[in-house]
Amino acid sequence: MPASASSTYKISVLTGIAIVVANMVGTGVFTSLGFQVADIQSGFALLMLWGVGGVIALCGALSYGELAAAMPRSGGEYHYLSRIYHPAVGFLSGWVSSTVGFAAPTALAAMALGRYAQSVWPAVSPVGMSIAVVLALAAVHMSSRQAGSRLQVLITALKVLVLVGFMGVGLAVATPQAIRFAPHTSSDWQQLLSPSFAVSLIYVSYAYSGWNAAVYLTGEVQQPQRNLPRILLVGTIIVLLLYVGLNFIFLYSTPISVLKGQLEVGFVVATALFGPVAGRVMGGAIAVLLVSTVSSMIFAGPRIVQVMGEDLPALRPLAQVNPQGIPVRATLFQTALTLLFILTATFEQVLLYAGFVLSLFTFLTVLGLFVLRFRQPNLARPYRAWGYPVTPLLFLLLNGWTLWFIARSKPWETLYGLGTLALGLLVYFAGQRLAAQPPAGSQS
Repeated sequence: MPASASSTYKISVLTGIAIVVANMVGTGVFTSLGFQVADIQSGFALLMLWGVGGVIALCGALSYGELAAAMPRSGGEYHYLSRIYHPAVGFLSGWVSSTVGFAAPTALAAMALGRYAQSVWPAVSPVGMSIAVVLALAAVHMSSRQAGSRLQVLITALKVLVLVGFMGVGLAVATPQAIRFAPHTSSDWQQLLSPSFAVSLIYVSYAYSGWNAAVYLTGEVQQPQRNLPRILLVGTIIVLLLYVGLNFIFLYSTPISVLKGQLEVGFVVATALFGPVAGRVMGGAIAVLLVSTVSSMIFAGPRIVQVMGEDLPALRPLAQVNPQGIPVRATLFQTALTLLFILTATFEQVLLYAGFVLSLFTFLTVLGLFVLRFRQPNLARPYRAWGYPVTPLLFLLLNGWTLWFIARSKPWETLYGLGTLALGLLVYFAGQRLAAQPPAGSQS
């Protein structure tokens, strides 16, 4: 009997690119510039900051593309690290991603959406709006893959069009500021090696996080060995261009003194460009754009929990899917965590301490590219990372520098992150121990 259309539906290249773009273009690009300009005044260094962050993401996407083509299964780092190193390492990656890596950023994007919506409609409750959006999108993604995919493509296309339109109109009407975007003195280059640049790069890296989103859906992508590398590369390049262009417009059109210390950068710039009324409209537009970010994370995150449940008996209930192949229980699990972060309002602290371990696992994954080539040189690789070994080495160098700086400048957050890993190890070995025990009443 032929399978139904819904059960055989596969994610297209277009939907995959939409998921990557939507995951990446979230709160970071609309909030972090105000803090960067507090310590960095050079326009060249500020744009290089976003360029370097994009290079890190692009080198990571090239490396992940080879791993995804060689090991085409959903689950992302959980699947790769389990095969390359040890199942315990893979479990820790999935533990961090499923409990913090997706749920907390989803909550962050939803709460930012609520705050931007309130700037347009003051009577709106930010928390109520955040919860309503999360629940509505979770319901859509649990209903069918086709509905979730079409929604994702539609709202991501809207996001890109709004941002490109904002850059075009902003460039046309802006009053140019006295800021240089080409290196003018040696100090412009020296700022690239300064502690302030390193601090800002941590937040830029967060803004670029999500470039690997499609690897969590590998098993649901059409011809993943062929299409997944394309999805990762095209999605990352689109975001790199958007980020550099957006920050150019922010700096070109608005005095640094006005941007300094501001959280809602998009609202501030739109107000400076078009006036208070247009600033409120832009606040509403950004709220709509953040719907795409929340949607993509609700789409991708549960696939990690699903794959972990397939491998670990203790989590087996979360691996169950409905007749359409959608991991409903895993989606409900992530949605519950997201709502918990929204209601307790402590997720931003969680993100700070989780930043170290999340970067650690992307570092280990790209390092695994070298390990896998050494251990399994004859493994079929339909796609090989462009620029190997330079591109993965560049990712490891830049990402390793960021990890070292986080560990040195934020020791408590690093220790909390390592504590999360220790708790994950306890859960893993407890689950293994339970799985090894014979059922009650059985005889040896």
